[in-house]
Amino acid sequence: MSKFYLTTSAPYVNAKPHLGHFMEFVEADVIARYHRIKGDEVCFLSSTDENGSKMYHTAQKLGGNPQQICDENSAYFRETKDALDISMDKTIRTTDPRHQQAVQKLWLKFVEKGDIEKSKYEGLYCEGCEAFITEKDLVDGKCPEHQREPQFISEENYFFKLSRYSEQLQKLIQNDTIQIIPAFRKNEILNVIKSGLQDVCFSRPKASLPWGVDVPNDPDYVIYVWCDALINYLSGIGYGWDETEFQKWWPADLHVIGKGISRFHALVWPAMLLSADLPLFKQLFVHGYVTLDGQKMSKSLGNVVDPYELLKKYGSDATRFYLTFETPLGEDIDFTWDRMDKLYHSELVNNLGNFFNRVLSISEKYYGENIPEFNSQTTDPSIQKLVAGVWDKWEKYLEAYDFKRALEAAWELLNFSNKYINEKKPWGANREAQADLPGVVYNLLELARFIVILIRPFLPRTYDKVDKQIPIDLSVGYNELKKWGGLKSGRKIKRGEFLFEKKSQVGGK
Repeated sequence: MSKFYLTTSAPYVNAKPHLGHFMEFVEADVIARYHRIKGDEVCFLSSTDENGSKMYHTAQKLGGNPQQICDENSAYFRETKDALDISMDKTIRTTDPRHQQAVQKLWLKFVEKGDIEKSKYEGLYCEGCEAFITEKDLVDGKCPEHQREPQFISEENYFFKLSRYSEQLQKLIQNDTIQIIPAFRKNEILNVIKSGLQDVCFSRPKASLPWGVDVPNDPDYVIYVWCDALINYLSGIGYGWDETEFQKWWPADLHVIGKGISRFHALVWPAMLLSADLPLFKQLFVHGYVTLDGQKMSKSLGNVVDPYELLKKYGSDATRFYLTFETPLGEDIDFTWDRMDKLYHSELVNNLGNFFNRVLSISEKYYGENIPEFNSQTTDPSIQKLVAGVWDKWEKYLEAYDFKRALEAAWELLNFSNKYINEKKPWGANREAQADLPGVVYNLLELARFIVILIRPFLPRTYDKVDKQIPIDLSVGYNELKKWGGLKSGRKIKRGEFLFEKKSQVGGK
């Protein structure tokens, strides 16, 4: 059994989750569930970022204290993950004393390495990014991420010597020691390195920002939020407080993040690990944004679709389906209510749901709760070849984090199965007297078994419903799951509820 440790980024909790958070949670969850099907021991971490100026100023605007706002909004994120069936194993809040202990421990490692120095900073700061930026980063004088003008800051701070790691980072990324997926994101990062890396401000004076982790041995400063937040990938598995657990899981196999924070993860984070003499993470998957009318959906821009309305209307599995089936590898996805409604009814109700209903109805009609005997002689070899080919594609695309193509592979088998049932016509007068009927019904049930396994990482509730109707034994192991004939006679079939119910269209959305 292999171990696999993956994380989402740690979202700010200055407001409730938006649809972009949903996409990242779902993508990471699909990967975690896929590895569990393979038999891997998985650790899935998804934390919350609760320090920094955005949190502090949000609390000021709301008239509360930062910790109170963190407590309230972090609860929303936990509820969201539950509602989306996100199967995370661990979480840590950056206000957790265990995390703060880990941050200070790592800071002292940087100091010991000579990678922290104090100097004056004068320049631009975007609160939305929680980042210091330059004039060349601006578009029409505004941060392109948040469409707001940055503020000018002049203050003395501690800096991390990122520039000294420039050549080392270039080699690590170029030779895929740190693999950045998709490849065009790797090229973007290499271009950033070529343009020259600057040292990174790693603190803020308490006089201007009193909310954060204290800098060790200097009570006048707090640690910069990005230095603090990235360390959740270590603290969440025990760094600084549970060495056994930390050694079990680190280094991370995969970080799942959005494109807006790729520079911090691809450059600052590995440099921090190098400075602390810790092993490097292996892969960085960078997804795009969820857009609305082509514009990034963001709390700071005020154009957020209420994801809870989406969940209430269509449910968890349909939401997960949209966010994966509609998203090309690493690209943005443009959300519309109309497209959501069409996908739900055409692919989930009419295609997937109707197939399972037809197969189970036919099986029940002729064999009751019994499964027809499997006979290899009655199975067309071309069906087995097709199934094997689809599984290989599904596996290849999931290993590459290409969720859309992995689902399309599953849908290739679904579309074939619907065609097969129409060609064989297992209904009508005297159909039970025809010799091929047991083989046809078995083939349909076995095709259904394969389809539901392929969609399990994406649609876990649908899998659970089908598992109560068609017995699926995941304990046989990954290699056995892939073999044709896995559905054994003697097990019982029990037709249950229809998988997806029709919905009235959301008007005016």
